[in-house]
Amino acid sequence: MSEVTIEKVEKENVVVFNKPVQFEGKEYKEVDLSGLDSLTAADLIEADKVFGTSGQFAVVNEMTLGYTLIVASRASNLPIEFFNQLPAREGLKVKNKVMAFLNN
Repeated sequence: MSEVTIEKVEKENVVVFNKPVQFEGKEYKEVDLSGLDSLTAADLIEADKVFGTSGQFAVVNEMTLGYTLIVASRASNLPIEFFNQLPAREGLKVKNKVMAFLNN
């Protein structure tokens, strides 16, 4: 008798939402942040500039929700408006994933 094992494979830089999120007429069950691996220093400098012009301030940008969502936007090619409208819990999941990447 053969045994079949089904493994749930979790993608490293994918944030799975508890409930689907609607944005511009499309439903999102997750957001793929695998583009984090392709970011350059220039991308992070640009994220710093966008964060600075947003009226937000932080001593350590990487620790803020606003900055990490800007980075997530660049990594996913989704507009910042997508991330800004996420439910709080989902926004924090994205923040934690980006922070873990930046501080690894």
